Amino acid sequence: MATVAFVGAGPGSADLITLRGARWLAQADVVLADALTDPGLRALAPQAQWVDVGKRGFARSTAQEVIHALLLHHAARVGCVVRLKGGDPSVFGRLEEELAVAQAAGHATVVVPGVTAALAAAADAQRPLTRRGRGRSVALTTAMTREGALQAQRHAATEVLYMAGKQLGALARQLRAAGWADDTPVAVVSRAGWPDAIHTQHTVATLAQASVLHSGRPTVVIVGTGALPPQDSTSLTPTQLSNTDSSERTSATGAH
Repeated sequence: MATVAFVGAGPGSADLITLRGARWLAQADVVLADALTDPGLRALAPQAQWVDVGKRGFARSTAQEVIHALLLHHAARVGCVVRLKGGDPSVFGRLEEELAVAQAAGHATVVVPGVTAALAAAADAQRPLTRRGRGRSVALTTAMTREGALQAQRHAATEVLYMAGKQLGALARQLRAAGWADDTPVAVVSRAGWPDAIHTQHTVATLAQASVLHSGRPTVVIVGTGALPPQDSTSLTPTQLSNTDSSERTSATGAH
């Protein structure tokens, strides 16, 4: 039986992969790679057979059933298969299904975490997703349902929406319907983690304007507190700092 390692490659450049992920690539016999993983990662596994099993929104993709079949086919004939996924395997990566398939066939499985697109987008935009005393919760949400319908909700102080780039105008309407005010800050980042990442700042009311710049690029949308520009703590008065501390203590006391 083989070992099947589900490795998060990060959302962009090859240097976002973890050391543990790189070590698994170095011992792989076969790598089943997502479309959005950096081709530069091939240098970490020159000995392996690389198989493209990519998926792209609104474009030609490898069916999930085909990925399962390829996973089992290669695991039956080699010692180590790496399933290389963009971002983190456990975040919108169909990990549950692929783990179940590999484990049902008797193969050992390993999961190696990676940098998910929400974190890379926040880093590129320099927008901390949590804020002391005013941003204590973050929700990661896919903007598209499995039926292809657009959706937006309000689960947390900061909502991060994946797979939203094609329909930013419609997304703004969905955000309003979910209770987000027109003046709610919104940060849009496309190709997060790559050297050519683009970040633009908007509100819910002006979100549609981002469509032109981010068209055709994998896009993450950050809504709410985490989309605000960072506040310079050195400009806060002692009273403001005290109020921030009190707010955080109140929120912590009221949390369940």
